Amino acid sequence: MLVYLASGLFTYVKKVSRRILGMSDGAIKSARRVLEIFEYFARERRPLALKDITQHLGYPASSASLLLKSVVAQGYLEYDRKSRTYFPTMRIAALGSWVHDSLFGEGAVIRLMEHLHRATGETVILATQSGLHAQYIHLIHSEEPLHFAVPPGTRRPLAASGMGLLFLSTYTPKEIDQLRRRINASENPEPRLKQEELLKRVEAVRTQGYAFSKGNVSEGVGIIAMLLPNGPFGRRFAVGLGGPVRRLERKERMIVSQMRRSTAQLAGGR
Repeated sequence: MLVYLASGLFTYVKKVSRRILGMSDGAIKSARRVLEIFEYFARERRPLALKDITQHLGYPASSASLLLKSVVAQGYLEYDRKSRTYFPTMRIAALGSWVHDSLFGEGAVIRLMEHLHRATGETVILATQSGLHAQYIHLIHSEEPLHFAVPPGTRRPLAASGMGLLFLSTYTPKEIDQLRRRINASENPEPRLKQEELLKRVEAVRTQGYAFSKGNVSEGVGIIAMLLPNGPFGRRFAVGLGGPVRRLERKERMIVSQMRRSTAQLAGGR
């Protein structure tokens, strides 16, 4: 869930970065680096040394050290001199704790994900729209030997992924075409997206009520995904189950049934 800390931390990091680097583009780079560091902590869930961070993220040791010291001074990281490691403080947890309850109804969405994980055994993904992409913000990984394994923060193109088509299905044809033009202008896909083809794909997902993408990004890997009821503040979320396409095909009816039942219960709870 550390993806949601971005808005809360960006202003602080930008201010610190300007003081350190004295330039706007440097501030943006440092802001991104601090958020990448916290996302790295979220994946590793252990104290990290400067060497761990620089080797994994590819940062220069001198600038990374200066940035980490500044974040320590602000109380978002603690430094253990004996082990020479850094670890997030409870200030990080407090900073974003309100977001979860505001968006997810005091854990209702997480409970839905946990139920789907127990019922299907597959990786469960929570996603939201981020610009021209669908972004994974929380995952519960499968324990199967072959499973869908990507980190939180992963992004998929709106027009070329099952999750993305789900979010496009919430727009009018005119709005979809405006998004298509933006995608063609910024990403230059090959071949370029055509209006009629994209609208046809979106309508198929809308009619079916869920998306089943098969090998769109990784060969043999797929996702069955469904929109969640409207969230607060106008946010839209989708939940998906990812795994080998053949396994998902065998369990498609069961998975869709479980997802429909769970989303209906969530809607009733709200």
